[in-house]
Amino acid sequence: MTATTPHCPRMAGDGRREANAATVLRTVLDHGPVARGAVARLCGLSPAAVSRQATDLTRLGLLRELPELAGGGGVGRPRIPVDLHVGATGGPVVGGVHLGVPGSTFALVDLRGRVLARHTHAHEGIAPDALPGELARELGGFLDAHARGRPLLGVGAAIGGRVDPAEGVVVRHDALGWRRRPLAAELAAGLGGRTVRLDNHARSIAQSEILFGRPAARRSLVHLFVGNVVDAAVGLAGVVHQGPGAAAGDVAHLPVPDSTVPCPCGRSGCLEATASNTALGRTAVRRGIVPEPDTSLVVDAAAAGDRRADRLLRERARAVGRAVALLLDVLNPDLVVVTEQASVIEPDYLEEIRGAAIDLSHVCDDPERIVSPHAGPATLPVATGTVLLNHLFRRPLETLEELLPAGVGG
Repeated sequence: MTATTPHCPRMAGDGRREANAATVLRTVLDHGPVARGAVARLCGLSPAAVSRQATDLTRLGLLRELPELAGGGGVGRPRIPVDLHVGATGGPVVGGVHLGVPGSTFALVDLRGRVLARHTHAHEGIAPDALPGELARELGGFLDAHARGRPLLGVGAAIGGRVDPAEGVVVRHDALGWRRRPLAAELAAGLGGRTVRLDNHARSIAQSEILFGRPAARRSLVHLFVGNVVDAAVGLAGVVHQGPGAAAGDVAHLPVPDSTVPCPCGRSGCLEATASNTALGRTAVRRGIVPEPDTSLVVDAAAAGDRRADRLLRERARAVGRAVALLLDVLNPDLVVVTEQASVIEPDYLEEIRGAAIDLSHVCDDPERIVSPHAGPATLPVATGTVLLNHLFRRPLETLEELLPAGVGG
């Protein structure tokens, strides 16, 4: 199976069945364990339609019945709840890999977006051109060790920079020097032909918020990712916007109010030059806070009581907050999700981001609209799995036909 699999002709023209299956699966995700009758009331389908779809989804291995939770003592047939097929009984899983600059994170994720296993693989000594092959070999071993006989649906991959998910191509990643890199196909080849879906990490995290996070994210959200790469994603009515050429979300050169940091583009005050992990690490070394430019070392130093490290992290948080204010004023979403290492771990830094944003924003006076990702430190592993799970929840029957022609339960 290649990185991009053709549409299954057997499913063509069966849009209503597909839509109903997706509705039932998403309702169980939101409310399960839940009786079929309750699913019908919650999603607006007829009891007969819900029963048909639940039967199909159970046969395919995505749902399971829980007779041990059925209510007793009433008249008629017991109402046996259904839930996603997760937990101790097994169920399908997806693999994931987030490609950062200093290292990558592998993950095994279940249908509820819960991380079952994870591993960090350092890139030290690996040339960028050799990285896809090396990661595929290591990821293959990780999945073999942790899937433990569960149906493995495929692998989601997330990376910074400009990514075209339809082609599975990294269009541009400046830190790795990649241009038009067919990363999905390279990873798939190294994984024995297993299906690999690729997307930008900011969009992947935004989609994981929509799928597994706060209800407000399904109305509208902006996600700002601050790492070695700084980028963003916009979601409206449950859909993450890609734009022509999948180029939406490039905020690296968004001007940060009051910043005078020079940028390689020739201007000053650009967001990535001001607030990225690379910029933070260089400043920390220059100030003698840490011996090498590693953001994790700065966060650890602050947690150990180093006031200089704490001051630097607060400076960055305020710069991020000023950028958030601009995004709020332009887009005014229900939710702004900020993925920034220090604020994900320590709420005080999130408060710094909120304070700077509210001070400058003309449309938002509610700091609770600015949040960290729902998955906390597991944000990136969850997001990698979501790259593939998003397709599954939107088109479960078609996606299963593509991933496992015999069906998960077959």
